[in-house]
Amino acid sequence: MTEFQNRLFSGVQPSGDLHLGNYLGAIRRFAPMQAQFDCIFCVVDMHAITVWQEPEVLRHKTREIAATYIATGVDPKKSIIFNQSQVMQHAELAWVFNCVARIGWMNRMTQFKDKAGKNRENASLGLYAYPSLMAADILLYRGTHVPVGDDQKQHLELTRDIAQKFNNDFNKQIIEEGFEDGQFFPLTEPLISGPAMRIMSLRDGSKKMSKSDPSEMACLGLMDSADDIAKKLRKAKTDPEPLPSDVDGLAERPEARNLVEIYAALANITSQEVLKEFGGQGFGAFKPALAELAVDKLAPISEETKRMLADPAEVDNILRDGAERARDIAEETMKHVRQIVGFVS
Repeated sequence: MTEFQNRLFSGVQPSGDLHLGNYLGAIRRFAPMQAQFDCIFCVVDMHAITVWQEPEVLRHKTREIAATYIATGVDPKKSIIFNQSQVMQHAELAWVFNCVARIGWMNRMTQFKDKAGKNRENASLGLYAYPSLMAADILLYRGTHVPVGDDQKQHLELTRDIAQKFNNDFNKQIIEEGFEDGQFFPLTEPLISGPAMRIMSLRDGSKKMSKSDPSEMACLGLMDSADDIAKKLRKAKTDPEPLPSDVDGLAERPEARNLVEIYAALANITSQEVLKEFGGQGFGAFKPALAELAVDKLAPISEETKRMLADPAEVDNILRDGAERARDIAEETMKHVRQIVGFVS
């Protein structure tokens, strides 16, 4: 049986500003995972251009995300940090997967429908096909695990479907290539854990926090100053009732539940433990405590990220070094893929 290296892959798009949801849902989990996995952390700039990006802004945001990875504890000597466009094997494998994946699979992807909206006929082909590129991102490194939020689970299921179909379609050739059980790509496992995996708007607890929200008070940005963090949390929408003593009491209170889950995630405790401390108290007591905790956790990340961005050459060197290491792994995979599918090389 093929033994796959215990390898984790994750990527963040350099489009718009990173916010609390990106941090709690993904980025803050990266550093601890270095103890368990061989980690590859990518800035997926090829994904970003599925919708229009101003080129200079895209370059800045790519560096900003790489710097944020490091500011949150990712070690570029231990893990690989790079931007996707420096490793062109991503695009090469994505084309192979475009020919493996089925149109019906792509038509079921709900995120395309959400992003394209009513104007889907004018959406880019890249936006439609990008789940295939996402599968290539992961499987190019034969990644066994991916940390995902709820909104990415469908794409990971597609990645598993593509891996399985490739293994089935080319079973004979994979065995001839030396993989005796015919399994070249792993069926990647999702890593979903912890509270507050879906952070909601500070102005509307029924909507996901988004960098595109028209209200600047709705989204807590990772580059926000300590004053802005405190101000946004003090003004976050709530209801007039005190906090309950049990999580069941949050069921019909989306804004209250959101703030409790944010506190729980930042403090690395359960929502029930938060309510054990604050149950029965009003938001006049809870919001200042949440603001203090958020500033304590987020301000150092912002400060270190901004320090690194003051010297872009430092970040660029880290990205180039990571890309070189990533290419070595990627090319090893593609050598086999080219042979398996019948390309002459």
